[in-house]
Amino acid sequence: MIGSLTGIRVLDLTRILAGPSCTQLLGDLGAEVIKIEKPGAGDDTRKWGPPYVKNSKGQESTESAYYLSANRNKKSLAIDIAQKPGQDLIKNLAGSCDILIENFKVGDMEKYGLAYPQLSPDFPQLIYCSITGFGQNGPYAARPGYDFLAQAMGGLMSITGELNGQPMKVGVAVADLMCGMYAAVAVLAALNHRHHHQHGQYIDLGLLDTQVAWLANVGMNYLTSGQTPQRFGNEHPNIVPYTVMPCQDGHFVLAIGNDQQFQKFCQVAQCFQISEDPRFNTNHQRVKNRSILYPLLQDITRQHPQKYWVDQLTTMGVPCSPVNNIAQVFEDPQILARNMKIKMDYPLSSSQEVELIGNPIKMSATPVTYRTAPPRLGEHTEEVLKDILNLSRSEILALRKKNIVG
Repeated sequence: MIGSLTGIRVLDLTRILAGPSCTQLLGDLGAEVIKIEKPGAGDDTRKWGPPYVKNSKGQESTESAYYLSANRNKKSLAIDIAQKPGQDLIKNLAGSCDILIENFKVGDMEKYGLAYPQLSPDFPQLIYCSITGFGQNGPYAARPGYDFLAQAMGGLMSITGELNGQPMKVGVAVADLMCGMYAAVAVLAALNHRHHHQHGQYIDLGLLDTQVAWLANVGMNYLTSGQTPQRFGNEHPNIVPYTVMPCQDGHFVLAIGNDQQFQKFCQVAQCFQISEDPRFNTNHQRVKNRSILYPLLQDITRQHPQKYWVDQLTTMGVPCSPVNNIAQVFEDPQILARNMKIKMDYPLSSSQEVELIGNPIKMSATPVTYRTAPPRLGEHTEEVLKDILNLSRSEILALRKKNIVG
């Protein structure tokens, strides 16, 4: 099957999550992705466990669930880029690739002779994307950057968590993932530019920049009002009621976005006195009087179980949902219908297959494809060196003896 990016080759010098999530997305769209890893070590996340995949004897393999989350549709090529022969191999590979993506610290690629200014004279059509914690310039550029730091410095933790609780990070590395998304968008834009103008370009992305960019309406609330946004827990700063509500057997989410939906909620809840109260009949008034309204609504929602509220409100077109745990997510009929849980052949697993999270992109002409499971370290070293660089088996063996490749 032809993918949107079939024929595009990506040289992937990234590890952890921001870069690998970007290159996995490009791979799902059809690109050939060559993942460069350090011989004998590989991507740091291979060891970020437990849990690890279990083999037929019930023993844990060397592949963590974390690594599996962002590395399908890639070929693993183990090269030591700290050595000159390894650097030469990367340069030769760059000449046959459309895109190079790396997330080394600022200055490292220049030290290895692999920075964009060092490669672009020989490969003017190369699109080169650098992902770092803080970008290539500015007072923090040399610092190492991690998702947790970006969430903290970029303001996300200050608006996440309960009002009187401590600052709270999001439960997944969302700053990494969003940076990977921005990187993928930038790469695709650069590909289109190259199509029209026949030359590549350099892309500079920082975790902190992208974190600040997706503060979105909360950031704009500050820029517009001059007032520093506070944490609202599960509430919304601009919409009420929009929160987790208690019910007879747990909780459900109520996400009312306009006054008509509020009236429908009150109809289901049989609380007409609240719907007619001038303190609550418009969103503006509900936001002002949230501290009065929420206790009133909570007393009402506690009277029925979760299924009652979800079924009744959904029928009326009022946005609501159960609060699922992760097990419930992957059993949800909508998730299954949308193929958000997939299986791929995987020889390291006792079942000879592994379950992965599917790609959410649905395209009519060029759908995403799942061609290869996340590779073992160095699994494709010989294949790539032979097929792309035309190295002989004896040349590859000599490189292996010198620990240049693994």
